[in-house]
Amino acid sequence: MKRTTETIIVKSIDQIPSLEEIRKMPRTKTLKIIFENSVQNQRESVGQNFKNQLQGFQVGIHLLNPEINIAKLITDQEIEEHQLFFENCAKDYRKLGEKLIFKLAEQLKVTIDSDCPWITFNQFLRDNKQTGKLEEWRYFFHGFHCGFKNKKNGQIIEVPLVFSLEFGDLDPYFFTNFIKSTPYYKPLPVEIYEDYADGKQINDKMISLGKFERINSNFENHFGIVVKDREKVEIKEYKPEEHTTKRKFSFWKFIGIKF
Repeated sequence: MKRTTETIIVKSIDQIPSLEEIRKMPRTKTLKIIFENSVQNQRESVGQNFKNQLQGFQVGIHLLNPEINIAKLITDQEIEEHQLFFENCAKDYRKLGEKLIFKLAEQLKVTIDSDCPWITFNQFLRDNKQTGKLEEWRYFFHGFHCGFKNKKNGQIIEVPLVFSLEFGDLDPYFFTNFIKSTPYYKPLPVEIYEDYADGKQINDKMISLGKFERINSNFENHFGIVVKDREKVEIKEYKPEEHTTKRKFSFWKFIGIKF
C-alpha cells in the first residue's frame, strides 16, 4: 500500500496541527508542514517539540526548505501481533546469510576465520576484488558486511562479518530491506514504510518481547541484534595488535588511521 502525503501551508502558529491531531494520523499518510515567511523562524522550535512529544513518529526538520515532515512508525501493537512473522524472518536471515557466506568462501578458496570472518574477507576489499558473482547472486564486500542481491528475484541480504560465526545480526535498515525484497513474504502481513526507523522499532519491541537479544561483536563497543531462539556461538573479541603481528595486517591502517 502506497502512502499519501497531506500538505499544510501555515502562515501563523495557530494553523499548525495539534499533537492530538497528528497522533490520530494513520500510517498510510505522511504530513508535510510548510512554513511561510512570517513563521519560518519558528520551524526548528516547533519541529523539536514534535520530536520530543511524538513518540513512535519520525519527524524530519528539513535543513534547507521551510518544512517539517512527519510519519507514523510501525506500532508496538502491530509488531506484537506479528511477532512470529518477524521472528521467522530473523531466522531466515540468519540461515541464508550463513549459507551464502560459506558458499562464497568455497568459491573464493578461503577458509573463514572462525574468530573473526572479517579478517578472511578483508583481503578482497584491499585488493579491489570486492564484487563478483555467486550462482544467481551478485556480492559486494563493504565495511563489516558482504551484501548479496539475487539477480532473478531481487532478494537482498547483508551478511555481517564481525560476530565470529554468527551471521544473523539484524541491522534495522538491512533487516527491513531483506523482508521487503523477499518474494515469499509478499504480501507482507504488516506494512513497512520507513526502512531504518521501522526496523529499529521492530528490533526494540522484539527485544522487549524476548524474541531478539543484543550481542557483542568482535570489536569493542560494537553490538548487534539477533533472534534469541538459535544455536548460540561464541563471539571472541578482535585484538588488532595481535593480528598486526601475526598476519602483518593493521585494522587501524584499514580504517585510515596512521601512527
